[in-house]
Order: sequence, then C-alpha cells, then structure tokens
Amino acid sequence: MSVPTASPPTGQPKKAATAAWIGSALEYYDFFIYGSAAALIFPEVFFDESDPATATLLSLATFGVAYAARPVGALFLGHIGDRVGRKKIMVFTLILMGLSTFLIGCLPTRAQVGTLAPVLLVLCRVLQGISAAGEQASANSMTLEHAPPHRRGFFTSFTLSGTQGGQLLATLVFIPVAALPDDQLLSWGWRIPFWLSVAVAVVGYVIRRKLDETPVFAQQQASGEGVAKLPLAVLLREHWADVLRVIAGALVASVSTIFTVWALAYATSDSVGMSRSSMLWVGALANLVALAAIPLWAVLSDRVGRRPVFLIGAAGSAVAMFAYLWAISTGSYPLTLVLGVVAFGVLYSAANGVWPSFYGEMFPTRVRLSGMAVGTQIGFAVAGFAVTFAAQIAGPDGADWSAVALFTAALCVPPVVAALSARETAKVPTEELGERTRPEASQPETVGA
Repeated sequence: MSVPTASPPTGQPKKAATAAWIGSALEYYDFFIYGSAAALIFPEVFFDESDPATATLLSLATFGVAYAARPVGALFLGHIGDRVGRKKIMVFTLILMGLSTFLIGCLPTRAQVGTLAPVLLVLCRVLQGISAAGEQASANSMTLEHAPPHRRGFFTSFTLSGTQGGQLLATLVFIPVAALPDDQLLSWGWRIPFWLSVAVAVVGYVIRRKLDETPVFAQQQASGEGVAKLPLAVLLREHWADVLRVIAGALVASVSTIFTVWALAYATSDSVGMSRSSMLWVGALANLVALAAIPLWAVLSDRVGRRPVFLIGAAGSAVAMFAYLWAISTGSYPLTLVLGVVAFGVLYSAANGVWPSFYGEMFPTRVRLSGMAVGTQIGFAVAGFAVTFAAQIAGPDGADWSAVALFTAALCVPPVVAALSARETAKVPTEELGERTRPEASQPETVGA
C-alpha cells in the first residue's frame, strides 16, 4: 500500500493562515494592551505613586513576569501539542488569554485593597504568559504543516502579521482611553480594553474550532512511526543544537518590547514630554506598515532563503533602534514618527516575518511544536525582562537612551550568530524537515499507530 501523501488538501493553507492570523490578532490584542497599561496606567493604579520612578520600574517588571512564565507554559503546552495535535492547543490558549485579560479589568486597585492588588495583577499576568507560550508555536506549526512547500514562508508569516494586527488594535483602543481626563482614566477608563477580551475569546473560539488538524501530523499518527511518547526527551536528545539556535534567535524580540514599552514610557516621561496619544500613534502607524512588510519579507524568503532575510531584520534593527531612541531624545515628533516606522515597521518586520518558518523548519513534525515553543519562549523571556533592564540602565532620571540602544543592539548579536550557523531550509520538502539532524542510529520513543 502506498504511503499517504503529506500534501495539504485544497483550501487548507488559506484556512489555516486565516485562523492563525485572526486568532493571533485577537490573542495578542490582549497581550499588548497590558504593555500599554504597564507603561501609562499601572504605576499609578497598582503601585505606590509617591515614588513614581520605583512605581514605573515595578509596573514594567510585571510586564516581564509573563515572559518568565512562558518557558514553563512552553514545556507543558509543547508536549501536549506534539502528542494530541495543534488544534486543541490553539483553542485552549485563546480561551485562557481572554479569561485572564478580562480578570485584569476587574481587579481592585492598590487604594482599595493595598498590596493584594499588585499580587493579583501578577497572577493574571502569569496566566497571560502561559497562554502566549503555546499560541504562536501552535499557530506556526499549523500553518507551516498546511502550506505548500514552496510557500511556507508566506503562509506562516500570517501568524506574525496577526500579532502585529493585534498590537495595532490594542494601540488604537488605547488612544481614546489615554485621552480621557486623568480621574476617569485611572478610575474606570483603563478597564474597558481589558473587558473587551470577552469578545476576543468568543470570536477566536468560533474560528479555530472549525480548523482541521494538519495532514503531516495526521499522517504521523496513522503511520508506523507514530508520535513521540516524550516529545521533550526526543527534542533535547536529537535537536538540542537547533533549540539553542531558536533561543538565540528569539532574543531579537527585545527590539519589540523595548519599542513597545520602554520607548513609550521614556517618550512620555518628564525628561522628553511627548503626549501619550501622539506616541501611541507612532506605534499604530509602525504596526500598520508592518502588516504589509511582514508578508513581503516572507515572500522574499521563499525565493532567496530564510537566513538572509532574518539577518537583514536582526542587524538592521540593531542600528535602527539607535536612530529611533535618539529621535525621541530630541523631542521631535515628526522625526520620531518616521524613524519609528522605519525601525519597527520595516526593518524589524524582516526578522519578525521570517522566523515562524525559519524556526519551524529546523524541527521534524513529531517535535516541531515543542521545539518552537521551548526555544522561542526562553528567548522571549529574556526579551520580556529587557524592558526592566532598560529601565535600570537608563539612569535615575530614565533618560540615558544611548545605554538602552546599546543594550538592545547587544541583544541582536546572538540572533545574527544563530542565523549564520543555521541550515537553509526554504527548499526542503515539508516531510523531510529536521530529519537530517537526527542521529542515524537513534530510535525515538513513539506511540504506535
């Protein structure tokens, strides 16, 4: 009997990409409204406002807490996703994110319950981090395994353009909220974006529950090889080098967290004095440009390879962040707007658009979700706390932008090294991805068909 083909059925690539885009946009709407609130609102609502500098530092640290939780979530959700499939994880993560974000909007403030308020905030943030740990890895695996081999870069990029769409939506929602008078903003206005997560969970569930499991995963379940009993054991035994590459590559996400959170807090601080609304528009326009740039970079990677496009993004972002933070320091809004769009909307999008296919193609089907989840979430954990480190090295007045720019550039060096040491996989057939990294004599632990 002939071996079943791993080619995706007609229409599934578009359906999978659409589900990934919409789900990621809705999920990361939740995730990014927290970043805006941590920079603009939470220092006064949940922390001691008599010491603004410390309150801001602690608020930004809660942003990083979710990134610390993400590796733990990745270990659990990656294992489950490689055992039972991508679809179940995609639905679970969306519901968890919507619920935890809604609860943040219901929390009492420090003025109402004292130190219990930031404790509850951190707990909800941990749940957000666990959810995000499985979201991108499962969505990326789903789209990659449904995509035609010669267009994997394009279809997997929908997950990240969805993420940018979610960030854009979060920013647009926060613009009118941030414009409210302070008494309304700090009492009830900031809660509205979080309460909207109920709609996020409902819409995302309806979309994702109708998506089929991927052909290569279904084929693996039906084959004699089966799925791995312990995907993490197989991953660390046979693919540890690629896990390290993904960890190093994922540090490029520091560009996003510095741009989204620290630069926003710096620009609206007393040392610069830009308005909240104007800086939120910088993020909105940069994300709008990214929505177009990400699939274009991904299409280019299908033609010339993943490595050169990723290198453009990582190296270009290191340079561009110097220019962007310098522009903020001058207080020139037009200059800040232009350089922000170039840095985040164009250059960072090169790395952001190609990493879903670049990382996913390093691993075979049986450990792909685990490999992407564990590798990216460890790297993203560092990126999340990069905001806290930046706040510390920016000096007592928070105005040493050059130290933050140098720090961000340094975090772009490991991604460059990782890309240079990786194999080019753009032209490798889907069913053969990651197989060359397996020891010839290795016999993976599997569950029979």
